[in-house]
Amino acid sequence: MLGNGVVGILSESSNMWERRAPLTPSHCSRLLHGGRGKTGVARIIVQPSTKRIHHDTLYEDVGCEISDDLSECGLIVGIKQPKLEMILPNRAYAFFSHTHKVQKENMSLLDKVLAEKVSLYDYELIIGDHGKRLLAFGKFAGRAGLIDLLSGLGKRYLNLGYSTPFLSLGASYMYSSLAAAKAAVISVGEEIATLGLPSGICPLVFVFTGSGNVSQGAQEIFKLLPHTFVDASKLPELFAMKSRDLAQHTPAPKRAFQVYGCLVTCEDMVEPKDPTRRFDKTDYYAHPEHYNPIFHERIAPYASVIVNCMYWEKRFPRLLSTKQLQELMRNGCPLVGISDITCDIGGSIEFVNQSTSIESPFFR
Repeated sequence: MLGNGVVGILSESSNMWERRAPLTPSHCSRLLHGGRGKTGVARIIVQPSTKRIHHDTLYEDVGCEISDDLSECGLIVGIKQPKLEMILPNRAYAFFSHTHKVQKENMSLLDKVLAEKVSLYDYELIIGDHGKRLLAFGKFAGRAGLIDLLSGLGKRYLNLGYSTPFLSLGASYMYSSLAAAKAAVISVGEEIATLGLPSGICPLVFVFTGSGNVSQGAQEIFKLLPHTFVDASKLPELFAMKSRDLAQHTPAPKRAFQVYGCLVTCEDMVEPKDPTRRFDKTDYYAHPEHYNPIFHERIAPYASVIVNCMYWEKRFPRLLSTKQLQELMRNGCPLVGISDITCDIGGSIEFVNQSTSIESPFFR
């Protein structure tokens, strides 16, 4: 069956919100009409779906076949992991399997792939000659994650007794386009700039980890708000000013008209165990066991929100452990929310012990 020139497109079944498609109608048109000698594709069979962002008729218009039966396909592609009964023997499949980190919830899928002698092309593991991933989270993950965080932040602060402009922002899926979502965030920013934020929740500091697509996307949305980025080393000064005003009984401003951002790097997260050595990124990546975590001491005590966008493996120190969080809360840390866009269960943020859904995006 492999390489028979027939490609199948799965109907996504991982959750009700998954509307994406691995191939758009325009992609299919190029594959079908570019000449089999060039593309190797003679037919494309698309499983019908009434929720897919591209309607079935759009695929039919470019020459695809619509059928639930993909048994003639040598290669079957999707976005997320399919149901076990969708795995046919001796085929090639391509999708995000979420198995290479030994995710418990997907081990039955991996067992099925092995039992059926399937060739699995996991998007997460496809790399180019330079060693970098060719398929990865894009900026949209960061954009959506930050919009949903801001929406949740409004509700969280209201629960704590503070009304903020964030309360008017909807979840990312409620907007018909990126432009519409950005316009809503800009409106929130204009309200902050004119009416301000309650002084009791300020300085409002967003800490971003990572520098890749996800972090860039999240920062893109954050920058639509009136903001100032501060270096990690300057965070204590923001809070020292507030403490000084309180100690001197100086009337503090009743409102704040901007938020603060801080982009942290691994140098802000760890330090060498040997006090005579300086941080070296190459050495850290090669020997993370020679480093101690410091994020919970140097950064987290000043964070109102942590937006976690960094890649992490078990060999590295955690960004934040459960014990560290408990100590921070006892000491009055202003942290009210974490947006773990990486969604590594029990990963760099230990107490993130479950994934969330679009309809229920937060847990405590």
